[in-house]
Amino acid sequence: MKKQLRLMTMMGFVVLVASITVSYAQQPEKKLGWSLSAQTYTFNRFSFFEAVDKTLEAGLNSVEAYPGQKLGGGMEGAMDYKMDAAQRKAILRALKKKKVKLCAFGVVNGNTEEEWKQIFQFAKAMGIKVINSEPDEKFMPLIGQLANQYKIKLGIHNHPQPSHYWDPKVVLAAVAKANSPYVGGCADVGHWVRSGLDPLECLKQYEGHLVSLHFKDLSEKSREGHDVHWGTGVCNVEGLIAELKRQGFKGNLSAEYEYNWENNVGDVAESVKNFRAILTQ
Repeated sequence: MKKQLRLMTMMGFVVLVASITVSYAQQPEKKLGWSLSAQTYTFNRFSFFEAVDKTLEAGLNSVEAYPGQKLGGGMEGAMDYKMDAAQRKAILRALKKKKVKLCAFGVVNGNTEEEWKQIFQFAKAMGIKVINSEPDEKFMPLIGQLANQYKIKLGIHNHPQPSHYWDPKVVLAAVAKANSPYVGGCADVGHWVRSGLDPLECLKQYEGHLVSLHFKDLSEKSREGHDVHWGTGVCNVEGLIAELKRQGFKGNLSAEYEYNWENNVGDVAESVKNFRAILTQ
């Protein structure tokens, strides 16, 4: 990660502004076909564009946005798949200037056929590769059709029990209803632990059907377990990485650090550092 100084004019004065860039060589996950991103819910106490800046500070240059986050950055409104074309283009221009990719969106759900069409149309317009969702199963055939049409992946995300998709078997049964190679699971490994499940065994069940991940490490094997630096907790990060390699996984992993909310950039940075160190062992 490099800090570069660039000139900016503010109120008639020329000032130096530090910008952060992350080189390809500093991202060993790229060689595996992985994209390591920040789920901006990690920084949900802040605006979307503040979250983008924090993502860069943590050593990442791609994000998974979530619906409802205030945009900031001089823009009105919130991240919403129903926003107009002008708002979408403004967001993409701002992200391009920051050299940050918007690679995923979620967790988002549609309540009607029209809303599901809007979600996929939004993803297409924004260059989003993965939609993460916890859909009503009655929409699975439609989701499969839309995923095929737009060639955009959809991952069924798991919140802890008693949520509907806490069990991998339920997720896989819903995936089968979509009948699409673009539809699979979004594995939230921390929530599996909170549900009393072994995340490694769950990940093995997803083989051939894994679309994306929300990556975490937790302090303890319980509902009360909180996020800790990756590789220092109970989620068996080394084992999960080895399993992803064995499966030949290609896709996005979003860092979702739901602890120390007001000041967790350093926690994400340390987690990313640990993750990349394991990859290069």
